[in-house]
Amino acid sequence: MDLSLPLVTVEGTPGECGIAYGRSAADLIAANTVNYMARFASDAGIDEASARRFGSLFRDASHRHAPRVAQMLDGVAEGSGVDVAEIYALNGRSELLYAGNNAATECTAIGVLDTRTASGHTLLAQNWDWHPAQRPYALLLATRDEHGSQVLALTEAGMLAKAGLNDAGLGVCVNLLGTDRDGRSGGVPYHVLLRAVLETRVLGTAIAAACATPRGCSINLLVGQAFGGGIPGEVLDMEVAPGDVGFLNPVDGVITHANHFEAPLPLFDTLRGIGSASFFRGARSRRLLGDGLLDESRIQAVLADHGGYPQSICRHDIDASSEVDRTESLYAVLLDLDERRMSIAAGPPCLADKYHDIRLDELFA
Repeated sequence: MDLSLPLVTVEGTPGECGIAYGRSAADLIAANTVNYMARFASDAGIDEASARRFGSLFRDASHRHAPRVAQMLDGVAEGSGVDVAEIYALNGRSELLYAGNNAATECTAIGVLDTRTASGHTLLAQNWDWHPAQRPYALLLATRDEHGSQVLALTEAGMLAKAGLNDAGLGVCVNLLGTDRDGRSGGVPYHVLLRAVLETRVLGTAIAAACATPRGCSINLLVGQAFGGGIPGEVLDMEVAPGDVGFLNPVDGVITHANHFEAPLPLFDTLRGIGSASFFRGARSRRLLGDGLLDESRIQAVLADHGGYPQSICRHDIDASSEVDRTESLYAVLLDLDERRMSIAAGPPCLADKYHDIRLDELFA
């Protein structure tokens, strides 16, 4: 793969997959853990002892509500030699950095039903916006479990998923949200919840996993599945907050989302107190997609859009008021759920010369 992004491929039970992943990416996982422990201290005033204490709480919640994901994370700690509580703190980075104070905006996501695509395939896409210092710790993780189920996800070293898809044609894109209900303990970290959704093979089960899993932090999940056999695919958006979930469905075959709530939930969106480019990015994405059948190049062009530059859909790291606030579109991802294919480009996507294709059926051939 002609892309400066490691690909880790592992097989076995969740624990075996975690150990193999930990061993394969041990140096990167250790470095990313050190990096985040320092970030917790500098950005959120959480020292190492406190981060490990939170990590232990996240581990307990994960074992109760997402045991297979927790077994994999325990394996990551064992394989990499990193303290297990620190691995869970790493996976709770959003809870620790932003709970109750969502000053960051990350990602713009797009879903297109097969009735609106030139290929007749169900597509998801997004930009992953995050601090540019995190770029060196990104990787692709491909797993095949003891039942033969396969998952491919973009993630950060030591984590198990961000945007991704599985061999059942189910895929997920993700956006950060923030509410006055968010807290640092008492729930499953949202990166664990993401992986739990990707472990499901039926769209209704994925929805149930998102709704039923207790969480302490808000997250937006754009979920879709290609059913095959001539049955049209489906896409929906879930705005998941502690104690509530909002649902949004495609309009004219298209749905987009940024970092603010659009469903009428009885909560306070913290972005309303500070303002954000999020309030135009989702709507702008819908307008730019326009009418007619959409091919992948049109979706990629939206991900590279500079309206509102540099706080645009294609985010550039040139105007942050502080080191903490730096953000850039690190990677652009497009998921073809019918082909079980991820196409990925190093960001900002306006500078990408091409998208690189990774197909699940070729990873474990």
